[in-house]
Amino acid sequence: MKKNFIRKIASAVLAAAVLLPLAACGPGGEASSSSSSAAPTSSSAQSSQASGGEFVFGMQTQPDHLDPFLAATADTRSILFNIFEGLVKPDKDGNLIPAVAQSYEMSKDATSYTFHIRKGIQFQNGNPVTADDVKYSLDTAAGLSGGKVLVADLAKMKSVEIKDASTVVVHLKQADYEFLPYLTSAIVPKGYTEQDTHPIGTGPFEFESYSPQQSLVLKKNPDYWQKDLPKLDKVTFKLESDSNALLMDLQGGSVDGASIANNVASQIGSGFQLIQANSNSVQMLGLNNSRKPFDDVKVRRAVSCALNPDEIISTVNFGKAVRAGTPVIPGLKKYFDDSLTHAYDQNTQKAKQLLSEAGYPNGFSMAITVPSNYTVHVDTAQVMVSELKKAGVTATIKQVDFATWLSGVYTQRNYEATVISVDGTTLSPRSYLGRYLSDASNNFVNYKSPEFDSVYKQAENEPDEDKRVELYKQAQEILSKDAASVYIQDIANLNVLRDEFSGFTPYPLYVFDASTIYRAK
Repeated sequence: MKKNFIRKIASAVLAAAVLLPLAACGPGGEASSSSSSAAPTSSSAQSSQASGGEFVFGMQTQPDHLDPFLAATADTRSILFNIFEGLVKPDKDGNLIPAVAQSYEMSKDATSYTFHIRKGIQFQNGNPVTADDVKYSLDTAAGLSGGKVLVADLAKMKSVEIKDASTVVVHLKQADYEFLPYLTSAIVPKGYTEQDTHPIGTGPFEFESYSPQQSLVLKKNPDYWQKDLPKLDKVTFKLESDSNALLMDLQGGSVDGASIANNVASQIGSGFQLIQANSNSVQMLGLNNSRKPFDDVKVRRAVSCALNPDEIISTVNFGKAVRAGTPVIPGLKKYFDDSLTHAYDQNTQKAKQLLSEAGYPNGFSMAITVPSNYTVHVDTAQVMVSELKKAGVTATIKQVDFATWLSGVYTQRNYEATVISVDGTTLSPRSYLGRYLSDASNNFVNYKSPEFDSVYKQAENEPDEDKRVELYKQAQEILSKDAASVYIQDIANLNVLRDEFSGFTPYPLYVFDASTIYRAK
């Protein structure tokens, strides 16, 4: 989608995989209990200079839902990060820290997780958070209360037990040593039914108003449990129509910060700080594996061989990106398989050979559907059109608005190919790989592989961490061997901040944490 899931969307291993050699272009060949009660670190020492006030952040997408269980896009989740919290939450270093929960323990067999609710924590409507609220939230998200599963990551839950007024136990259908990251799922008030119009959580900011196509406004939560946060009194997300409108508002002073593309960064001028970090999403040419000719692995490999990620990185992103040959972000270093980065280096002759073997000696025509509001994806598609032409493939670009992309491509899967960046919702390899399971609801590229499914499920059930890491890497090798899609890069995420503001905090996930930003005196 957009830069995440999307900028993105929002969010996807066996025994050793036998990799097929493809000449110059092709794929190369804990059981103990744990406990934590650490509190999140506070903002920098400079925070004593915070003076409240308002901060306006420009965004080029519209929220798809305000209900945290329904939000699909990364940009929406980045906003909701400020309103909602789970039992645990990520910090800026990628660690999981207690949030709604004060502490937690995992059973030795990893079939249950016990959480102790933070004393004194309350929702933004002033009501205290109870064990009933926690059970309601998790039951709703996991579909345990009779409805459908709203948060796919929680499908492994069997039940939520209220042990006492401040203690809940999450029981799983089977052992899972990596389930904790999924308990970042939002905790909401029991029985509250207006989340999509007036969201209520426990985060540092509370909802004030939303005007579609214009703005979404948050105000300081005065009763936030972390007493030195947030710094600002109000945060407005100004919803821009395109990058030109965003640039004009930055230069004109009506916007104080934004996530921007390289072509915008070069025009900003003085008075701004430029902060570079990874986008924590992988840009790819998504291929619809159920549509001809992409139902043929040789065609998918041919397309992979026809493209040059290094050229795209150089021309579109001015070198500000990290090349990736897998859907797992490079920042997830333990799991990211960097041996796949050059599994498909450009080889036009090999691409033509593979197309001929697949029955397309004269090539074929294809349409690349791209959300028009993301210049980086449109520009990437333009480079791809030129490179594919050299291999005999005639590609055209079909630009659509993001809402149309979301419904037509991501939901209905009515497309041939698309350029988008896909993120993960949690700091887990499963958040990036799970979408490739044959029956995954978010498997929008329609990839199906019993081999991948088997390895992935082995990884899920493997108690030994080193073996689990190896299995997740085998899963990535299978995706590479099958050329499930063409993985290009983790694009640098460029953020600008007006000079009078400080405290911007990059995360290893695609989130925007407004709580640490302040206006210096």
